[in-house]
Amino acid sequence: AKYYLYDNYFDLPGALLCARVVDSLDQHDGQKKYDFWKDMVAAVQHNYKISAFKEDCGTYFPEVKNHPDKYLQRCPESVKKWLKQLKSAGKILLLITSSHSDYCRLLCEHIIGNNFEEYFDIVITNALKPGFFSHTPNQRPFRTLENDEEQEALLSLDKPGWYSQGNAIQLYELLKKMTGKLDPKVVYFGDSMHSDIFPARHYSNWETVFILEELLGDKVAVPEEGESEPLEKKGKYEVRLKALYCVSKQWGSFFVDRLPGLENAEETLVRTWSCKCISTYSTIAIPSLEAIADLPLDYRFTRFSSNRSATAGYYPSPPRAMLPNEESVTMK
Repeated sequence: AKYYLYDNYFDLPGALLCARVVDSLDQHDGQKKYDFWKDMVAAVQHNYKISAFKEDCGTYFPEVKNHPDKYLQRCPESVKKWLKQLKSAGKILLLITSSHSDYCRLLCEHIIGNNFEEYFDIVITNALKPGFFSHTPNQRPFRTLENDEEQEALLSLDKPGWYSQGNAIQLYELLKKMTGKLDPKVVYFGDSMHSDIFPARHYSNWETVFILEELLGDKVAVPEEGESEPLEKKGKYEVRLKALYCVSKQWGSFFVDRLPGLENAEETLVRTWSCKCISTYSTIAIPSLEAIADLPLDYRFTRFSSNRSATAGYYPSPPRAMLPNEESVTMK
């Protein structure tokens, strides 16, 4: 069977649209087989093609351009301060997005400010992830931009700046040149397992930080003050009270399935496929950048590892669903 994975919040409306198309076909035609995926692809291409922003094509870009405050949240000052601290500490900051340059500029100017380019050494747009990580320089060369139009392909990446398309291989060579190190360490932040975390780890062997919003509504209470670290070593999420435990009544937890035991046998918690991917391909998982922005730059996180518990890499705390409660359960 063929399937498509909607694995992040930007793509998620597509899943709802598919469901409503199925409901409509069931109601009016009573079909047993469906053949509408080609129409979904055509709709996506019409609304999100690279020229759609400039042409005011479709329904998505015109709406965001005309009402950015309705759809975009401002970047917290703590995160902007954190980015400046990283740069002041000598770190090279990259922004890599599959969005085209014109849309990226609109978002960043509204979210960060008109000076957003000052926060980053390298900006790469239309990166076409996950291919950015898996393709070779010949398959996916970097291109310069002029008035948001892609120009000639570059044989190599020689200096920091704003580029389009490209590949992780040539980017890493530039990072070697900029850092003066033969093996510079890259820490990559992303919110898509398919486009960010898996390919960055699998193809480039980068450290990966998975931004997982599900942690906002599925976390456990933090320890008492006397049982945890000093306040100056805490992120702002660590000192909050326990959040409401939000789990879909229809689908259950994002992290685990609960399997009842036979007769008097104990209940078993089975990690979902998504949960196993998190601990396999992520270095750590956090609910947002804001969750770590107030931490010292030398803060040492507990990372996911085959030698540690499956909950080790979640910051500031593991999902509540993954922790045994007062009932008798076994984690698998």
